[in-house]
Amino acid sequence: MEYLILGFVTGFSLIFAIGAQNIFVIEQGLKKQYIFLVCLICSLSDFLLIFLGIYLFHVFHQYFNIFIELVLNILLIIFLIYFIISKVKSFQTNIDFDIETKNISKSEILFRTLGFTYLNAHVYSDTVFFLGNFSKNFLLNEKIYFGLGASFASFLFFFILGYLSKVLSKYAKDANIWKYINLFIIIFMSMLTIYVAKETLNFL
Repeated sequence: MEYLILGFVTGFSLIFAIGAQNIFVIEQGLKKQYIFLVCLICSLSDFLLIFLGIYLFHVFHQYFNIFIELVLNILLIIFLIYFIISKVKSFQTNIDFDIETKNISKSEILFRTLGFTYLNAHVYSDTVFFLGNFSKNFLLNEKIYFGLGASFASFLFFFILGYLSKVLSKYAKDANIWKYINLFIIIFMSMLTIYVAKETLNFL
């Protein structure tokens, strides 16, 4: 259960940001266009990428030696520090939503959603690299619970974002709200950084 919760909180911390994909989901919610389809594609994509990362690091973990483990942990620490710095920089958040309704086909919205998801470099660094790398030393059942927790966070986040976009869009424009959100994420990710740093010291 603790790994399910850890996965949920970690996944939520990674996804809780106003990037191109999340803005797109909010805009589709405001326009009331294919909300379920958009949220479903984003959620399932995260699920697939999260477990792809966990699977890859699980399979190749048997080939890792101390040096590779050390390098991966250092890269993980660099990623976490970069992530924290980006949150500090985004304390002042100004967002404008495009709410102009246009006729758009289901196939077009499908390809646009896939584009916002799979052409976004952050989705791979967050899901495949970070979550896979972070869970590499967990036991198999712990990895599964961790992945399910992170995946559930994505499903919950995207469907809330899509269907409550009218309410959330008002708060998304409030820089003070983002200060509190980012502060929580910074504290949580700093704790993860300390944990990974301690694990890294064991290799030295």
